[in-house]
Amino acid sequence: MLIWLTIIGIWIIDRVLKIFIQGNLHPNETLAVIPNFFHITYVLNPGAAFGLMAGQTWIFIITALLVVVGIIYAQFKIPREEKVLRFALGMIGGGALGNFYDRVVIGKVVDYLDFQIWPFVFNFADSMIVIGVGLLMLIMYLKDRKSRRTE
Repeated sequence: MLIWLTIIGIWIIDRVLKIFIQGNLHPNETLAVIPNFFHITYVLNPGAAFGLMAGQTWIFIITALLVVVGIIYAQFKIPREEKVLRFALGMIGGGALGNFYDRVVIGKVVDYLDFQIWPFVFNFADSMIVIGVGLLMLIMYLKDRKSRRTE
């Protein structure tokens, strides 16, 4: 249940933020929140993270579907007490679903988080995917470390 609640919660937050951006900014318009550090910049991204593989929408749609199917399968295999692992998978699934929705409905992904120290604009869904993967890596590292201690 935690996986589903996380997926749905992240997807809803992502949709609300993107609807707000689309309703209040024009494409390529920027709003300085902290000048020279953080801006809200409305960008329609035709590719993946950092604009890679622009125009290859079908690859990202298939990848997102595979990720969500994998997470659905994993939820039945992961013990219920593995809450952090379930939360991490929900973050990844919610982020994948958020960007999947954009690709299917708009044909491009709505990006808006623009840290001026970083040359790329991204969105909440991207952030959830990256944080979720980071959590998975941390979990794997800690489990590996624990198993090495017991050996």
